[in-house]
Amino acid sequence: MTIEELKREALRLDPSGRADLARELLESLDDLSESEVERLWFEEAERRRVEVQSGNVTPIPMDEVFARARAARA
Repeated sequence: MTIEELKREALRLDPSGRADLARELLESLDDLSESEVERLWFEEAERRRVEVQSGNVTPIPMDEVFARARAARA
């Protein structure tokens, strides 16, 4: 089963089931070593870099992000 297939199946769960699954998946990350966490962050940063360079994602300036967050909290 691919990750996409797994995601589709997981999204078919009721909200409580999805929450339980999400909780268990997040807890499983606590068992990662520091080097595994570092590797995962590097992979995520690289994925984001590629998305921005390809034009698939448009970065938002930090000031705008914070302004939006402050406005949402108001």
